[in-house]
Amino acid sequence: MSDFIDGNRVALLRNGAEYFPALLRAIDRAAQEIHLQTYIFETDGLGLAVGEALKRAAARGVSVCLLLDGFGCKEISRTFLRDLQSGGVEVLFYRPMVSSWRLSRVQLHRLHRKIAVIDGSIAFVGGINIIDDMNTPDHTPPRVDYAVSVEGPLLRAIHASARKLWRRVAWAALRRYVPRRVNVRLAPAGSMRAAYVVRDNVWHRHDIERAYLAAIESAQREIVIANSYFLPGRRFRHALMAAARRGVRVVLLLQGRVEYVLLDYASRALYAQLLAAGVEIHEYHASFMHSKVAVIDDEWATVGSSNIDPFSLLLSREANVVVDDRGFAAELRADLERALCERSHRVLPRDWWHAPRLRRFFAWLTYGVIRFMLGIIGHSRH
Repeated sequence: MSDFIDGNRVALLRNGAEYFPALLRAIDRAAQEIHLQTYIFETDGLGLAVGEALKRAAARGVSVCLLLDGFGCKEISRTFLRDLQSGGVEVLFYRPMVSSWRLSRVQLHRLHRKIAVIDGSIAFVGGINIIDDMNTPDHTPPRVDYAVSVEGPLLRAIHASARKLWRRVAWAALRRYVPRRVNVRLAPAGSMRAAYVVRDNVWHRHDIERAYLAAIESAQREIVIANSYFLPGRRFRHALMAAARRGVRVVLLLQGRVEYVLLDYASRALYAQLLAAGVEIHEYHASFMHSKVAVIDDEWATVGSSNIDPFSLLLSREANVVVDDRGFAAELRADLERALCERSHRVLPRDWWHAPRLRRFFAWLTYGVIRFMLGIIGHSRH
């Protein structure tokens, strides 16, 4: 985890409705370099608009580097990619999928982070892929998610991280990469303390989880976590339960609609243990919740790409921004409070115990299957 750095301006962006206009404005103002890294790049109307903006930037002489995940973008239109490349956009895939039927442990290591860095002057970090909020196949739109824009000294870490990963993937693909000289704007842009936290498979394997745990273990009043895919390991669960037992209000806002059957049911297998410890669980049912955010003690907040499940905490490349600022935390907390009050319902202990036995059995069965899979890939202790 990078140290907390003073002097930043971090703006909360709710959903694609606020994120994409800000991203497109920054791309259209770019003069030197753009790094865009994402898990999904959908060629819907929104994705096509981003593609056109990237091509316009390349036509102005901007170095445009687009890094896509090989699994998340395995079905992306090759015609669209050729059009980007002919327009001057450099495109690389992180771990291209050789075969969907040959899913090795290495293939499970995905690029799940969503970041963009423009001219070393502004960065975007969050959970929002390049896809329209209304494009939610088999789910009720709109997609609910968050990102932040970052200006100030924290840009050094975000810019260096984007370049380092691009260089590594380019080297693996035998592609030449000569980075431009870009003067990253490190002058203070605001008064916020913030840190950039990544998860990778070498030096920062547990940084995001440790950042969460440190904040949870020091919490004194309230913990509010909104997370779309929630299947924490023992240490994370015990930290939440310990906080609840010492009088901290612990609130989980989780996705109420089933997306991935195994993961959804396995998550529910943990409800009884958490509820018994005094943890509040609320399920979001209004639409498709894709959020990965938290607010602790009205001061510590995080926005990013990392779910609290084995795939994010143990396998994928993720990126979060942690903000130590009361104003930012209050803004995010107010947004989560609206979701809790107006768009979700609270799960009570009796709801779990009065559920059909077959449903509870299936929840524990799927939890056991996922634990077994983690053991096979070498993460049985989590």
